[in-house]
Amino acid sequence: MPEPKNNLSLQEDVINGTSDLSEVKKPDEKESVVKSTMTLIEKNGCHDTVYINAAKIFQGIHTEKSKDRMLVRYAGDSAAPVLAFKDVSSQRLSYELAFNALKYQDLLEEMLLDSCVYPFAFLLQPDELTSLLVVMLYDLQDRKFQAREISDEDEPVADVRKVEHYLSSFKTKLAAALARYRIKHDAPSIEYVLPEAIQKQHQRASALPLCVWINTFKISLEDVFRDLKEKGFTKVKSVSDLDHHTYGVDQHCGDVLVFPSSLKEELLNLDLFADCKLLLQDKSRSLAVHAAQAQLNSGDDIIVAHGGSHLTIAHMSVLTNHSTSTIFVCGVKSSAKEAELRNFFSHMECTNIQLLHEDFTEIGPTDPKLQKAKVILLLPQCSGLGAGDPIDFILNEHGDAGLLKDLFQGTVAKDKLSVLAERQLTELIHAMKFKEVQAIIYCTCSIYAEENERVVKKALESGVEGDKVQPYRLIPPVFDTCSDSNASTETFFKTEPSGISSGCFLAVLAREKDSSANMSAEDILGQAVAKGLLEDILIEKPKKGEKKQKVTQLTRNIAGGVEPKIAELLHRQTVSNIKAEAAVSKAVSNVHQKNVSQTKGGVQLKKSIRPISARALPEVLKHTRPLPPVGKAYGRQTPARKARAEHKRVVLKLANIMFPPAVTPYLSSQGNKAGIPAHHCLHRWSGARGFRGRVLPPPLRKTVRPAVLHPRPWM
Repeated sequence: MPEPKNNLSLQEDVINGTSDLSEVKKPDEKESVVKSTMTLIEKNGCHDTVYINAAKIFQGIHTEKSKDRMLVRYAGDSAAPVLAFKDVSSQRLSYELAFNALKYQDLLEEMLLDSCVYPFAFLLQPDELTSLLVVMLYDLQDRKFQAREISDEDEPVADVRKVEHYLSSFKTKLAAALARYRIKHDAPSIEYVLPEAIQKQHQRASALPLCVWINTFKISLEDVFRDLKEKGFTKVKSVSDLDHHTYGVDQHCGDVLVFPSSLKEELLNLDLFADCKLLLQDKSRSLAVHAAQAQLNSGDDIIVAHGGSHLTIAHMSVLTNHSTSTIFVCGVKSSAKEAELRNFFSHMECTNIQLLHEDFTEIGPTDPKLQKAKVILLLPQCSGLGAGDPIDFILNEHGDAGLLKDLFQGTVAKDKLSVLAERQLTELIHAMKFKEVQAIIYCTCSIYAEENERVVKKALESGVEGDKVQPYRLIPPVFDTCSDSNASTETFFKTEPSGISSGCFLAVLAREKDSSANMSAEDILGQAVAKGLLEDILIEKPKKGEKKQKVTQLTRNIAGGVEPKIAELLHRQTVSNIKAEAAVSKAVSNVHQKNVSQTKGGVQLKKSIRPISARALPEVLKHTRPLPPVGKAYGRQTPARKARAEHKRVVLKLANIMFPPAVTPYLSSQGNKAGIPAHHCLHRWSGARGFRGRVLPPPLRKTVRPAVLHPRPWM
């Protein structure tokens, strides 16, 4: 058995990057912890500006300790820092470095104190540099205490160079302090010192499949599949089958592909990503834009209440590629931000986007330029604890860096949650004031009901839409109009954070549909064509100079000059409406079948307005079984003329009819008592006169030939 290493040898291994504490590992310890920093990846350090920005972010999110436990001092609270990033890559590095410094704050502070780097040798330095000291110490130990490679293009920052030189002079003591800390906590790597909740979150984030959507402005789905196949990727049917170089199509969004998390670096280096043909984004945002697109008709505009996510806006533009819809984006105030977005949308080839400087709540519901807007996409700022990758969520949504602190603590303070929920409710109620809008898509990445169900419920109960318009109601969201196999039957769409999906909450608020009597002819025909009900009917526009004709008796030019037409097929119908219409159609079909069966079972006539006395009828009709009356529903639907025409075609079958001995009643000598004596049986029928002088028909034979009954024999 190898002897355990002492602090000095372990310190040398830490400095050289060959440390292995498997000897102190417990036999029954779980192997589930991801050892991301144990991989020997060459790290050369960051630019000076990255350290400065990371220190500013860490200053605002570091854990505040009580005075009796405060051994390392930080600068006091100040205004929000001004961050200037060189590019997206440096922005991501800054947030990642600040988040890692937050996760290992206790470890880094103990290293400073144990190595006597703080406070004695660093006492003359101001507290404003403490955040920079902690951030750069994490990066130094992550590089295994190796020197940073400085590029000639890197602009030097005096504070960064001063702190870097100071830490390098104490790197041996710092490495020894790190080794002692790991031995004390039996930690094979520094990940083992993290709280259990953070370890689980890290595991979920590292295993979460990557979701990318296809920019069909630049490439088709078939070309993407062919390109990936040429690069060695294999298509699988389910997310559970993802392994190595495989991918699958998302079950909800047909233009979203799913890859294993281990391929992130390799995917980002593909030319498909470099040319913006594939875009990496959390699935929750793809669900939101697909739900919004499903509520759009051809030519309808859409309002995006927040301009934070440029990827979400671009995806919405791609989905409305074949329509004349305009996407209005609110809250783009600065000219720099506007120029950045316009440059990005131009590179993405998105042309139907219009940027608005006002915030969403500052725009009036009666704004003339928004009168064609029928859908509002509301992605409010939320706590975001359901996001799989918090760094991606902050960068793509331009969210608050405080999410990193909340994620580390595993909860959100009640006062902050209350402020967020109140703001979300205000925005949702404002969206309901737009009278021309027919649907609102509300989506968050929160796991709290205070930001999700409760906000929607309060907004619906507010009744802010008024009595002059149709009220809102919740409907099941539809994500892909090409197929209803993935249609949800739940009112809300909600997923919990897991190893296969991030947390998401989505609600669709739609106005109750008006009856068809209040709809125009164009809308009725458009909806019918969209549902495929008029596939066999071709509706053409009359040529110039020709007389306008009726369109298969479905609509007429009543207003004089109003020509019914269908500009385009409607692009979608919600599943709830389709199901309701199917139920109505089935009910009508059942009633029709019932009426047909009743018609086959017997001849039905309307009740006569002037009934005829039984004595005036021939004996054949007197003793024939009476006909059933016509049902009310059938009587309302079928005219008398149609019924009479049908009954003329009914042919009676052969029947045997038995008559009584006598058919002529008479008055007996006893007064009013009627009797039928036996000697009157079947004689003097020919030309005989019956009661009241009526001429009776000749006697009938036992077998009657087929005859057609007149529906009104008295006429």
